[in-house]
Amino acid sequence: MLVRFVAVSLIGLSLVEFALYWVVSQHYNTPMKIFPCFLKAIPALLGVAFLIKSKALARWVSDKLDQ
Repeated sequence: MLVRFVAVSLIGLSLVEFALYWVVSQHYNTPMKIFPCFLKAIPALLGVAFLIKSKALARWVSDKLDQ
């Protein structure tokens, strides 16, 4: 459950950062650039990967904590 929470949190954080970047660029009438958008998408991609592998990651974390 914790692994899924972290994954969803990463996706949510990325969406909030992207939305704030869009609002600031609209406020100052500046174009959005590709590189900052790409950087803001990295946590979302990690979150999706964590969601896909959540069962294996949870088992790995549990094994590491048991040792």
